[in-house]
Amino acid sequence: MPKKVVLLASGNGTNAANICRFFHKDNEVEIISVYTNNRLARVIERVKEYGIKVEVFDNIFFDEGGLLKIICSESPNLVVLAGFLLKLGPDWIQAFPDKILNIHPALLPKYGGKGMFGKHVHQAVKRNKEKETGITIHYVNEAFDKGKIIFQKKVEIDPDDTIEEIAFKVHQLEYRYFPKIIQKLLTSQVNEE
Repeated sequence: MPKKVVLLASGNGTNAANICRFFHKDNEVEIISVYTNNRLARVIERVKEYGIKVEVFDNIFFDEGGLLKIICSESPNLVVLAGFLLKLGPDWIQAFPDKILNIHPALLPKYGGKGMFGKHVHQAVKRNKEKETGITIHYVNEAFDKGKIIFQKKVEIDPDDTIEEIAFKVHQLEYRYFPKIIQKLLTSQVNEE
């Protein structure tokens, strides 16, 4: 029986779609559903081609615990945040201890915390003239970007890189490594394709 993964996304959905593509027709890992809090999120269209159920929820439903109840009923082995911007409360951490995975577009503990997502991170990296940046894949706990780090990968930054070029470099790392780390956590094997 395949390991079950639920994805939570808020926006563009490129990481979610990449994960769905990676595990499409995989016998060991199945993406069973994708949830988004944004009815205009591009993730809705991006994952449709994989035949995965996509549901939109509102913040009230989320705040009242409705989404958590639904996901608990699906019994996933892993809940993956792929560009999901809402903070998960202690009830989520209790329901899924060391089973909620997030990717952050920087080398934590640098450039983490509230308000540090997407372009905001890359702007801060550029402003501080960092020579490198990267990704961090970590378990989620009660504090933003403070959970146990599972994996980090660095990339060099040229002094004249624009914010968009920094973002592109980081996205390439996300696409390459996020699905492989999910696979490794669930199956102890990494597909090197």
